[in-house]
Amino acid sequence: MRVRRRGKIAFFLSLTVLLAAASVAVGFGWIILNWQQDVKVVLGIIFFGAIVTGLVLNTSFLIREIRRNEQHDSFINAVTHELKTPIASIRLYLQTLQRHEVEAPQRQDFYRLMLEDTNRLMNTVDQVLKAGKAGARKGERIDVDFAALVDECVTRARNNYQLQPEALRYESSVNGSGSEVKGDPEELRTAVSNILDNAIKYSPDKVDVSVQLNVEEEKRLVLRVRDCGVGIPPSELKSIFKRFYRVRRRALAQVRGTGLGLFLVRTIAKRHGGRVSARSLGEGSGTTLIFELPRSVS
Repeated sequence: MRVRRRGKIAFFLSLTVLLAAASVAVGFGWIILNWQQDVKVVLGIIFFGAIVTGLVLNTSFLIREIRRNEQHDSFINAVTHELKTPIASIRLYLQTLQRHEVEAPQRQDFYRLMLEDTNRLMNTVDQVLKAGKAGARKGERIDVDFAALVDECVTRARNNYQLQPEALRYESSVNGSGSEVKGDPEELRTAVSNILDNAIKYSPDKVDVSVQLNVEEEKRLVLRVRDCGVGIPPSELKSIFKRFYRVRRRALAQVRGTGLGLFLVRTIAKRHGGRVSARSLGEGSGTTLIFELPRSVS
């Protein structure tokens, strides 16, 4: 499917080049033949410019739509996998419990695994719903202790992924009233959790994630989440925040996700007057996500 779409893109680009070349030849031929007639020359130049501009805009639109459709297909495939896998797992456990006598310890283990699969389903549904509401108007903002919120998210991530404290470390140079921001606690919790999830998921060999919260210029709280994972090519650092976008590498084919996590992070950052960015030296060099928010100063 991707090869077919790339073929279409190459076809449209080639067609644009050929049509633009033909337009240039016709336009210059017209100008040369009628160079002594000012009105015809002016009209020819205008007509020639309009044709070339139309070709370029039309082809750009077609290529953009092809890429957008490809992203949508990838998103649907990812969501389908994220929904189908835990459902199949839960069904298997339930069938086993229904057909066989299972001892109490193993039965408790089945219950635990089914709850984990249920949480995975809920997380996927929540991601999709939140992405659908990304353009909604922002609600009422309250004072939020951002340092405490990050600490809560770090603790939850450690528990969810069964990590030791040294694998996911958190340091904060500011606490209490000094770390307050005006915002929606649930949205901020979603943003921080998504950043942590990404850092952990894209550290397939060994999880080594550092989380730091600092005040910069007395006006901004800056959260830096650094991992030692697969890294990101410099050409893709801005694209990772687009809706449905996922880094295309065979080594990452088994990494679960819908391509909505960092899109939500960027949306929430903008909604709170902040910003998010990524830094990486390339593949295999790890990644640092920087999440900035305006600080509430009494």
